[in-house]
Amino acid sequence: MFDKMKQLMEMKKQADRIKKELDACSIDIMEVQGIKLKINGSQRVQSIEIDEQHLRSENKQKLERDLLRSFNAAIAKAQNLAAQKMKDIMPGFPGL
Repeated sequence: MFDKMKQLMEMKKQADRIKKELDACSIDIMEVQGIKLKINGSQRVQSIEIDEQHLRSENKQKLERDLLRSFNAAIAKAQNLAAQKMKDIMPGFPGL
């Protein structure tokens, strides 16, 4: 029983270390024309830059679609980064 607790504590330390690493990672997304997003590995948005031409009212729907695509691309990259880091420290763990 003590060995299991020790293993759990070690896994928690590793998870905390990975969280810190993910917080320190920065992911830039410039896939959508005129929109630049930056998020960290923990999927927290750090900055958004929008080209001036997208700010006109006639471009509202296009801007909304482009923002949606940008956010989804950024989150997918952050999730892949997190999964890779977890996989590296927990090989064979179910679901990774």
